[in-house]
Amino acid sequence: MIKIESLGELESTPTPFYFYDTNLLDQTLQRVKESSAKYGFDVHFAVKANANRKILKRIAFYGLGADCVSGNEVELAIQCGFNPNQIVFAGVGKTDSEIEYALDNKIFCFHSESVQELIVINEFAAKRSIIAKIALRLNPDVKANTHHHITTGMIENKFGLSIEEVLEAKEVLPSLKNIKLIGLHYHIGSQITDLEVFRNLSEKANQLKDELFPESSFNYINMGGGLGIDYSNPSSNPIPDFEGYFSTFHKNLKVTSDQKVHFELGRSIVGQCGSLITKVTYIKGTSKRKFAVVDAGMNDLIRPALYDASHAIVNLSSKGDISTYDVVGPVCESADCFAKEIPLPQLQRGDILAIYSCGAYGEVMSSRYNMREIPYAVYSEERLVPFTEIRD
Repeated sequence: MIKIESLGELESTPTPFYFYDTNLLDQTLQRVKESSAKYGFDVHFAVKANANRKILKRIAFYGLGADCVSGNEVELAIQCGFNPNQIVFAGVGKTDSEIEYALDNKIFCFHSESVQELIVINEFAAKRSIIAKIALRLNPDVKANTHHHITTGMIENKFGLSIEEVLEAKEVLPSLKNIKLIGLHYHIGSQITDLEVFRNLSEKANQLKDELFPESSFNYINMGGGLGIDYSNPSSNPIPDFEGYFSTFHKNLKVTSDQKVHFELGRSIVGQCGSLITKVTYIKGTSKRKFAVVDAGMNDLIRPALYDASHAIVNLSSKGDISTYDVVGPVCESADCFAKEIPLPQLQRGDILAIYSCGAYGEVMSSRYNMREIPYAVYSEERLVPFTEIRD
């Protein structure tokens, strides 16, 4: 977290920009490694959470694998140092070219989500005279108790295979000679903070394995990710409860000694290390409703508009008397609002605000809507680097 006492040279940095606390990222990665290693678990970073090259290179340095949902993510992961043999490729709509690229680069495994996809992967693998490893993504119909836009494991969601589709896949698989079924994959949603949900997932995974594949001995089980972060009190809880998370699966998921359990964590690894720094452009409104207009917009951070998400916001410039504001951006949309009626030290034009917990689904989802510029990225140990240079 950025401390008001250490604002320093950030005052002269053009806003808005993303600030990454790389020390916190290192501490989080170390905790992930220690907590997962205790149970022999493997962790893949969900690239969709943050595709910043410098962040990805740091994560790859710690030896994590990569979880990708597009061909470009696979390519980026390889460029940033992830071992292809630790890359898994999920997604309901993999294109022909994406599948071919992944095959040519010898990734570890495809997470297949339809019977037709199995046939397509087999076709392209046959042309290359290779055997492609696949895991079936099952839809376990388990409630994640999170926002409906980030719930992925219910029967009404597009993700994974229903029981009917799994039975169809079992009939087709023996005829597909160029793919090898190595295991099962689950993912039920994101920003899950109740560990009981993961206990339920473990029990459902045990049940589905016994009912659908009683005769199979898989060596690969991927339980997805979904562990949430504390958006309300990021300074008090900068690192999620990885020990509790992994322990829940260790206690409840039935595995044999030759089975390896994998996870694909994203938000929980990078969420708290990133903040969006923005400047107050204008103060407007009446005594009943005050608006603090800032120079960051929903194109820079879309989570509040898209998910009704709440982020802690602090005034880095002042510790003065408290007043209440709606913090809004300049984009020509009523949804361009970061927070409503929140208490902040009295604001004035030029004050610098930090919107915390933006390391996941922040920079990576930024756009040029209203022809606004893509935000820069700044790192705690480096000077300002244009985001366009980071992505090139």
